[in-house]
Amino acid sequence: MKLTWVWVSLLTLGSCLGVLAQNTPINNDVLGLHDLSSSANPMHGTNANACSYCHVPHRSVASKTPLWNQTLSIATYTFYNSPTAQNTPAQPALGKTSLLCLSCHDGTVAVGQTVAYGSWKMSANTFGGVLSTKLESSHPFNLQLPIEDAPNLVSTLAASGTTKDPAVKLVGGNIECNTCHEVHNQYIDRKSPEFLVRDSSSGKLCLACHETAARTVKGRNNSLAFWEGSIHATSTVQVATKAGLGGYLTVAEFACANCHVQHNSTGPGLLAKSNIRPSNVDDTSQSCITCHNGSDNLATATLNIFGDLQKTDAHPFADANNPHALGEPVVLDRNRHATCADCHNSHAATPTASFGLAPLLRPSQVGVSGVAVDGAALAPAANQYENCLRCHGASIGKQSLTKYGYMPARALFTGDTLNVALELNQTATSAHPVMRDATNISQPSLLGYMWDQTGKIQKRAMGNRIFCTDCHNSDSNREFGGSGANGPHGSKNDHILERTYVASSVSPGMFPAAGPGSLITNLTPNPSLDAVSSPFALCAKCHDLTNIMSNVSFATHASHLNRGISCSVCHSAHGVPSGTSGVTGRRLVNFDLNVVAPRNNVLSYNPDGTCTLTCHMTDHDGGSITVH
Repeated sequence: MKLTWVWVSLLTLGSCLGVLAQNTPINNDVLGLHDLSSSANPMHGTNANACSYCHVPHRSVASKTPLWNQTLSIATYTFYNSPTAQNTPAQPALGKTSLLCLSCHDGTVAVGQTVAYGSWKMSANTFGGVLSTKLESSHPFNLQLPIEDAPNLVSTLAASGTTKDPAVKLVGGNIECNTCHEVHNQYIDRKSPEFLVRDSSSGKLCLACHETAARTVKGRNNSLAFWEGSIHATSTVQVATKAGLGGYLTVAEFACANCHVQHNSTGPGLLAKSNIRPSNVDDTSQSCITCHNGSDNLATATLNIFGDLQKTDAHPFADANNPHALGEPVVLDRNRHATCADCHNSHAATPTASFGLAPLLRPSQVGVSGVAVDGAALAPAANQYENCLRCHGASIGKQSLTKYGYMPARALFTGDTLNVALELNQTATSAHPVMRDATNISQPSLLGYMWDQTGKIQKRAMGNRIFCTDCHNSDSNREFGGSGANGPHGSKNDHILERTYVASSVSPGMFPAAGPGSLITNLTPNPSLDAVSSPFALCAKCHDLTNIMSNVSFATHASHLNRGISCSVCHSAHGVPSGTSGVTGRRLVNFDLNVVAPRNNVLSYNPDGTCTLTCHMTDHDGGSITVH
């Protein structure tokens, strides 16, 4: 078989430069850093002939090389791989084009070790950008043929060995170093002088092989299908040099390079970690911090999501044993796995310029996966709660950690107590209208509009649905009056709640001195009931607490609140699952067994609206009340 070499050069250096100059306006030596004869380069030798550092007219290193002069490496390499990789690299054979590059760039053979002329003294031992023999963090090359199709590859790559761009060529039907790099011209891309075969602004080099149209191959959908409309592909915001991304100007020009690097990546999936590397943030999410930390890395700073993630209550990141992977299941059965990529698709997300009605996903979450109320996997999800159910539904391995605040023990809750779908779905006895429409929005205490965080400005109108993020949100989110990012990234309040919601608790022990039924110790009588400073400020966002104190909806609301008994003692914040154990579950009533105790072995919320139980040193026998 005839081998065609992109690098073959039997011409003199002057002839080479003359041909290249016809196509590329240059002001300097196009060989750039590969001109090892130039004292202007950090690495240079004593030989004045630039070609001879790589080529020789006779006695080349092997018969199938382009008259190669540099001693070849005999190293064994380890390559990039991932659970979803369709193509596996192979060890390059002697004379393979990529091995020629590695003879200088893997660091195992000193530059200037020529076959024809022996060793030349060089000004440095190695190039600055040594790849080493561990190539797990570099783009795969020299694949085992034939190339296997994948949903994020252009179909012609596997079908005919061609790319979308004639400047980007496979070599012998394979991806090699010179598929992307033109080693004789450093400056084809003037802004990113990395010996690229074409201008790669806006991701043009990557998109020669990677498809952005919707494709499904072997049951997998293309993760890049929303790319062209995404903020990372379209933003004209300028990127500061200090961000360390390279030579382009705007986010759109950097495109793929906003997050990915082709060689020596510091994170998985060829991702680049931020210069700020907090230990509590997983490797996948590190690349997001470069821009999403409110810094001056961008001319127009993004909202400081990283700041929210450092708050007292923040979404936990994945540890080293739970990294994000492209092909991971939709249902995340790995506790403490949360990464930015679980809730945001960086190839699809767009800014949230306005806040639409529940329950649809916000633009910042376009393209994410989710789980339907019935447990079906969705790719992509349509509603915000579906994304939350990836972890907060039927997934296994969930934990209730004390760092996120007190967790009530509900009287009526069989099965998985951390599966919020059981509390909010169509079969729940009563529920906040997250996963189903409200059955009655004419409740006497329900406001017409939600209050902002000042309690003075009416925000979104009350409707038949609410979002998870109407409660679980940053305490400084801009939708409700703050200046920060929206979403449950982190909050100063327990359970990543937007506002204060204090649950009643009692001292541990046995009744009557302590334990269920004894005095509530963490709330004082007659608390403030506004939407700002109240221990129930979260409830006051949607409910008129003054109306509740008027006892219109329940005869003893005022007496309970005035004694410092929280809403949480009687009401479940999400909802009440189907079933019965003496508690009807109407109006979200589902007592906290850590605070209340049965009365004469009976614990009930009765059809007439009375209770049978002991709470706060008070016995409730239906309509009869006895205070201890």
